[in-house]
Amino acid sequence: MYGPNQPQQQHISRKKPFFPVNESLWQYLKYYGRHIELPVRYEDLTHFTTAIPVYDKKGQDTLWETALYNPTDTAHIHEGLKQIYAILKTEGQSRAHQHLHVEKVDYCTFGNSNPFRIKIVNNFNDNYDYFYIKKVDASRIYGLELEHILSPSRINYFVHFATLVEEHIAGIPGDQFIKSYLSNPEFNRVRIAKELVKFNYRSFVRLLGDMRSYNYVFDITPDFEEVQFRIRAIDFDQQSYEGRRNLYLPQFFKENYPLVQLVQQLLSSDNIDQYQQEEKSLLIRRSKAARKQLNALLHNMSNDSISSPEKVLQLGEELEQHYKDKMFRSCKSMGDMVRLSLDQLYK
Repeated sequence: MYGPNQPQQQHISRKKPFFPVNESLWQYLKYYGRHIELPVRYEDLTHFTTAIPVYDKKGQDTLWETALYNPTDTAHIHEGLKQIYAILKTEGQSRAHQHLHVEKVDYCTFGNSNPFRIKIVNNFNDNYDYFYIKKVDASRIYGLELEHILSPSRINYFVHFATLVEEHIAGIPGDQFIKSYLSNPEFNRVRIAKELVKFNYRSFVRLLGDMRSYNYVFDITPDFEEVQFRIRAIDFDQQSYEGRRNLYLPQFFKENYPLVQLVQQLLSSDNIDQYQQEEKSLLIRRSKAARKQLNALLHNMSNDSISSPEKVLQLGEELEQHYKDKMFRSCKSMGDMVRLSLDQLYK
């Protein structure tokens, strides 16, 4: 799978539509504690009066803008945002947010979701944290749920009508890691290569697309001997939407090529097979541990529409060729495709 050819530019649908949350999915979210009434909604944050571009330390435009609000609205919005942070962190305990303040609200002008990024600061020690407020999209919710169930990490998020609140996922953005950390002589490059193989396999099995370097982060944990690495997806906008198989394999994005080179240079085919088998075993264990919830999610997903019929047909044909399984061609939805893809783990 990790051949000598350099990954090519992959074309992602820039104008992916937002898919509404149907009644069945709402019931799922309520049952599993994801639906919570929020004091501030996405629509409220869009009523800013002006915005100031945000630049990084090198003076480059980050494509984020700091939103500024009418003074009469600021107090209400900031209080609501502190309450939302308390919901994320402490189940909404009223005293938990009294020593916090909202330092800024940034708005992203790039991509489909146009999220707001909230910076929260502790008044006692100046420690800060972030969270995000986005527009609800059914495909994104399916992506978050599949990540929560099948990945090594848990995902903390809530929805309320058209508003989605996501906890910040800490880590070094993949593009920054490749540029500034990949050559660090203190890092074991074999471990980095291994993590790409596992992340690549996991993304493909659950059909999470568009895992270019700026859509995931490296979580780095010092161990008693060496540093451990884990790649975590941070953008779930392209869950089971595209029709091309390669768009679900991070190895085929040119932005990830330096990592692919590590795999080619440092890992043998037997190594790659071993790490894929390790991740396969973990996916089976996680799916069994959350069998009821996963089945409920896939039932909703199979009866939902989160892509076009043309893309469903195309992906079914390409996965049929990949797995040599004719059942993929008969899939009527992306949810059917994910269920059948997960079934391959047991073969």
